[in-house]
Amino acid sequence: MSDSDQRHLGRFSATALGVGAIVGGGILALAGVAFATAGSAAIIAFILNGGIAMLTAVSFVRLSSRYPESGGTYAYAKRAVSIEVAFIVGWVVWFASIVAGVLYAIGFAVFTVEGALRLFPEISGTWIGDGRGELVLAMIAIGVYSWILMGRSAGGGNSITVGKVVVFALLIIGGIWVFFTGSPSEAVSRLRPFAPEGSMGILVAMGYTFIALQGFDLIAAVGGEVKNPKRTLPFAMYASLGITLVIYLPFLIVIATVGAPPEGVLEAAQRNPEGFVAAAVDQYLGTTGYWLVIGAGMLSMLSALHANLYGASRVAFSMARDRTLPRQIGRIRGGSGSPATAVVTTGLMMVVIVLAVDDVATAGAAASLIFLVSFAMVHCTAILILRRSGEVRFPVIPILGVIFCLGLAIFQAVVVPEAGRIAALWLGVGMVLYLMALAPGARVADASAEASDPELARSRGRAPLVLAPIANPASAASMSNVAATVCTPNAGKVMLLSVLDPNQIRDDTNILNAKDILSEALDGHINPIFSPETLFTIASDKWAEIARVANEHRCETVLLGLPHIEKPGVEVRLEGLIASIDADVVILRAPLRWNVAQVSRILVPVRGQNVHSPLRARFLASLSRISPPDLTFLQILPLDTTADVQRRQQHKLQRLAREEASGPYKFESDVVDDPVKSILSRASQSDLIVLGMESRRRHRPSIGPVALEIARKTTVPIILLGCRYFASSLTARGVAQAFSVIQKPIGSKRHEK
Repeated sequence: MSDSDQRHLGRFSATALGVGAIVGGGILALAGVAFATAGSAAIIAFILNGGIAMLTAVSFVRLSSRYPESGGTYAYAKRAVSIEVAFIVGWVVWFASIVAGVLYAIGFAVFTVEGALRLFPEISGTWIGDGRGELVLAMIAIGVYSWILMGRSAGGGNSITVGKVVVFALLIIGGIWVFFTGSPSEAVSRLRPFAPEGSMGILVAMGYTFIALQGFDLIAAVGGEVKNPKRTLPFAMYASLGITLVIYLPFLIVIATVGAPPEGVLEAAQRNPEGFVAAAVDQYLGTTGYWLVIGAGMLSMLSALHANLYGASRVAFSMARDRTLPRQIGRIRGGSGSPATAVVTTGLMMVVIVLAVDDVATAGAAASLIFLVSFAMVHCTAILILRRSGEVRFPVIPILGVIFCLGLAIFQAVVVPEAGRIAALWLGVGMVLYLMALAPGARVADASAEASDPELARSRGRAPLVLAPIANPASAASMSNVAATVCTPNAGKVMLLSVLDPNQIRDDTNILNAKDILSEALDGHINPIFSPETLFTIASDKWAEIARVANEHRCETVLLGLPHIEKPGVEVRLEGLIASIDADVVILRAPLRWNVAQVSRILVPVRGQNVHSPLRARFLASLSRISPPDLTFLQILPLDTTADVQRRQQHKLQRLAREEASGPYKFESDVVDDPVKSILSRASQSDLIVLGMESRRRHRPSIGPVALEIARKTTVPIILLGCRYFASSLTARGVAQAFSVIQKPIGSKRHEK
């Protein structure tokens, strides 16, 4: 499917998606709760929430214009921090839209049952009126919209959005008419006392009702489906939020004046917060107004449910593509192009939460809290990207957004502990799921993405360094080529190291030899965008010096040449060097002046393990930048392997190959007693063999006897990969890496030339 086919939402459709998500559902379900806690000052609460939402929209616009792709907050976080932290952000954002959908599904059920009881009072004593009817209706609404979205990729639902805006316009116009044809002074007097609960009541009302302004963010979540995104996304977000405020504020003023009973809004709202809006409209427009509210409520809740289900499924789909959710969730339905599995998964999650939380106020509080946290993450992401790009050194708006969103979220968690517990429980479930099942695949996909996308590592503020010690001028060109391939594009650096012996430093031959090494390396077809750096050092122990330089400069990868392995002591020294390096290790054994760019057929023997998968995926993706190679994954199994084990291992191999390969691949499986012989039999048909090293204690890689024997018996170039850290979990190291560059703009150096 082409990019033009995927981008099918124009200005009207994108704006309608935001308006459909925001307008109506939240205010009709939660305005009564706000008036019950703050009195007439609930109007101020909505104004302040509007200010916070507008600050957040500014950050969303900056990010969506830079990265117009589906996934919204999660997609932006992936650009700014590590995949582990991006998972947390995506997990929170996905849940936020799920809880919002639950709120609107329950709200739809409440308005429907309220209208049914008005028409048929006799059913109040049946299961319909005792709460079970609301649960059934909420689940039916979720099921129907899930089924609709499974069958089409476009959002749809615009007619409902237009219809409810018209209804709100009628309610506002009717209220204004009553205000001016009646007694304006009497209507205004009902606003008093304006803030009976003081500033605390306003803050509580803000926490309960912030969700009523959520929805513009869903436009960013479907950014990959928007036409002309750099213009459409900002317009749609600002327009949808602006339309919402133009509707909300007059409506709230009308409710608090001509719609309020003589005693004021506080007591009336406290008696029946969920039915307060309908009763208020009934106060000034009579039965017609009441049914308009019921109709508007049903339409609003359905359109908001549709928008949140639509947006949440796109977040889940984007996460599944990055393996931060199970791969199956990222499946596309053939004919419609809809992420059907993501829609079904999101819908099922909504149904589960409907059964667990059947109270509108609690659902609203939880949704508001989670969205405040997710919006704070958006502001943090904007701060990181703006600083790293050098555009803004002190981004005032995102900083204010973080302060306001986090401050209100913390206050909400204290005032409504149920909301805090729901958010904490969801985060706990997500962490366990990631640690137990998702981390390995996510790290592999992320490593491949960094190697393939020239901007990803750069936007994260990373400047990974590849160290290539070079001792032989004839091998310098090959080493520099491989170093450039391994190096992260557009962000990483290559450092070419030459270590001189102090006992021979006065010998001009050695000086000339070092110059020849670096001259060969720099002229060896290395890509100029990598700007290789050169370093001369003097040390009597070259092996120890390489380790010192690698660790001192915090190299991400060290590229070593495999010397003549038959030379006494070389194998032991090389193993000692690998063990002392705190970095990934790549070892090259290739003919002199060999060029990795000429490789087209690659043999990848694997043992079904994912120890070195992230490094291997990064290397294979780096090769794909030159030209997509012909990959063959080969699994060797012992002769005594049973048929059942063979099937399981082949399935495991297929999954490993699918996750590591950046392009086409094939996989084969051999059941033999001599793995070296099997590999060598295929080596002659390959241009390169890529082997993972063995893993020893404390996650330290080792060359291993199999690799050494293959190197002795074939002339085919070999690359050995050793991943220093391969723990498949959300480690403290990973989190620390995510935030270690917060203060470093792009282009900052962490190593000397």
